[in-house]
Amino acid sequence: MLSRVFLFGVSGIAMAVALYACGGNSANPSSPATVQNQLTTTTPIKHVVVIYNENVSFDHYFATYPNAANPSGEPAFTAASGTPTVNGLSGTLLTNNPNLINTLNGTGAANPFRLDRTQAATADQNHAYTAEQQAYNNGAADLFPKFTGTASSGGAGAFGTKGQVMGYFDGNTVTAMWNYAQHFAMSDNAYTDTYGPSTPGALEVVSGQNNGVQLVKTSQQPFNLSTASHSYYINDGQGGITLINDADPANDLCSSTTDQILMSGKNIGDLLNAKGITWGGFMGGFNLATVNSNATTGCKRSTTSPVVGQATADYIPHHNWFQYFASTANPQHLRPSSTAAIGYTLESDGKTADPANHQYDTDDFIASVKAGNYPSVSFIKAPAFQDGHAGYSDPIDEQAFTAKIVNFLQQQPDWNSTAVIVAWDDSDGWYDHAYANPTTSSFDAQADQLNGAGKCGSGTAPNGVKGAAVNGRCGPGTRIPFLVISPWAKVNYVDHTRISQASVVRFIEDNWLGSQRLGGGSFDATAGSITSLFNFTGFGNNPTVFVDPNLGTVVPSVPAI
Repeated sequence: MLSRVFLFGVSGIAMAVALYACGGNSANPSSPATVQNQLTTTTPIKHVVVIYNENVSFDHYFATYPNAANPSGEPAFTAASGTPTVNGLSGTLLTNNPNLINTLNGTGAANPFRLDRTQAATADQNHAYTAEQQAYNNGAADLFPKFTGTASSGGAGAFGTKGQVMGYFDGNTVTAMWNYAQHFAMSDNAYTDTYGPSTPGALEVVSGQNNGVQLVKTSQQPFNLSTASHSYYINDGQGGITLINDADPANDLCSSTTDQILMSGKNIGDLLNAKGITWGGFMGGFNLATVNSNATTGCKRSTTSPVVGQATADYIPHHNWFQYFASTANPQHLRPSSTAAIGYTLESDGKTADPANHQYDTDDFIASVKAGNYPSVSFIKAPAFQDGHAGYSDPIDEQAFTAKIVNFLQQQPDWNSTAVIVAWDDSDGWYDHAYANPTTSSFDAQADQLNGAGKCGSGTAPNGVKGAAVNGRCGPGTRIPFLVISPWAKVNYVDHTRISQASVVRFIEDNWLGSQRLGGGSFDATAGSITSLFNFTGFGNNPTVFVDPNLGTVVPSVPAI
């Protein structure tokens, strides 16, 4: 292990670039001898890149995988012989679904139905902690239109009713994702750690924890089912607070002026800092000095989606994982002292704290990798119009950003030691038939409704940050897609191991940190391992797979960025 002085000081940053230029690595001869590549890891992976997209259930993207309808005029997908099937939708789930049969769904009662590529711009469904529990209705999974469904005005058929929540895309729209699954590995048994929307999901993928909330500013009272405007937190039953819905990070220049929180536990960045391992959170729109082509800048930087047809702010504070922790926050959006300092805690003088504190824009990730300073661990969030969130983004814009990053990384000399994880923060409330019996329970009288009033699960509530059992952490929640793209990924493989968002934290801990855990009740201690998605007994020689960012189809090459 290199010393922290080497990693953080002048020699660390300078040598990272110098070693990159020299190349060579006894453990992996074709990989440049960067500082990051010299670190001891338990696998051949020296760089993990987590592309964290928004609001998709597994069935919403992969319900009929690997069989696509292939209508004329849409990008075609034809699976290779021997492609495995998934736990998707077939038989009566398609033709006589419980959500069609249950009359409580009213005019929204519907079977699952294929969304055409022309329907990529959908409504945002209800994906609150309680609503998702109510949709699963004690495991019957038959009240999605009633509790999470939202219609698009003017839409035909179920698309114009709350039955839209039953819609799914196939390989003619989410073409890139299907092609990545075809050539690399995916899980059909990945879940959110708890029920609920983006902020809990953002916290769980970096900390495995949604308990330990500090209310810095609030206009809300604890969640009450009878009120018209449901709150984002509950009292945890131990004198603390658990986050169950969205709230902005405290002190961020772009956050709400009325509702802001901080988290009191640790995140994976804290552990990486303690070991001198380079890492970063790269958020679309984070650089407030950038001026977009439409002249917007600062917190109001915006981009118009060519599919949705409306502008949305590039930066969304309540998606920003590391801003919720005082130790890893950059509330003023300060810029790194240099490209060579990206990923490091100190500036190049080896003494001064780098202003960015590991928080950057997505543009900084590309610039840093191109300069030969490729962090060991990177979390990436697209500008909002490309993050896939229904209502202001869509699958076509989402795949354009995902493909851009994956295509770019496959062109780098360090690709042979890289693993890209494509994961999602929540399901958006979209229908998914795969109900999971809770392994961690919660008994808040108002917020928990899965198994009856005040009940989500029947077992033990998990520990919070202070070591006592707390409410508001019922899970697993909803099933989400999960892809691993890497020279070391198994090929055309579907894994069935139960994993969750905190499995990402566990992989980083196992690979770089000797399986050190965060503690404080983090789900990293119990999350399933993602290693079965890899083949580390081979040679890591999977061929590169470039995809067209717009069509998602496989192409022989793409231009360099």
